Amino acid sequence: MGNWQLDPYHTQVEFSAKHLGMMTVRGYFDEVSTKADIDPEHPEAASVEATISTASIRTNNGMRDNDLRSSNFLEVEKYPVITFKSTSVDPAGTDRFKLTGDLTIKGNTRPVMLDVTKYGEFNDPGMMGHRIAYGATTKINRKDFGLSFNAILDGRLVVSEDIQIIIEGEIVEQPEGAEAAGASSG
Repeated sequence: MGNWQLDPYHTQVEFSAKHLGMMTVRGYFDEVSTKADIDPEHPEAASVEATISTASIRTNNGMRDNDLRSSNFLEVEKYPVITFKSTSVDPAGTDRFKLTGDLTIKGNTRPVMLDVTKYGEFNDPGMMGHRIAYGATTKINRKDFGLSFNAILDGRLVVSEDIQIIIEGEIVEQPEGAEAAGASSG
């Protein structure tokens, strides 16, 4: 097993919801960190943990972002992070996996399953390091996580209950001792 961390410059955590049941509104989180224990030869034995800063939510609309940060939705002052901790990884075909784990939003923890695809692996010990690229998708119901604010216009939900989540990223193997060195400097 090896210590792996997300490459923040090559990672995207995105979400989408329907507005009035019509248009898809997309957004992303700007601040995400992960740590993982992975053996590339045996990915089913992997464990993954992720932390997302709720205040880092972005939808390219300042008023909407502030509403999403407010008590109507994420309550970023009270709940500064979203966390995910894996519980199992199951093979689902060539370079495909079912990653199951506990997702916590606003203090509400629920199991979720992500469909994961391994995009590729690259090993350049000199400059880029040993990295693996993955993509993952899932769908959650926001009400399961305490995001229950409902505005209704003409019989339609302003924000859909179903939220699509799309993650793409590269994880980079850390040199032995890097985790201990990082922990002692904080």
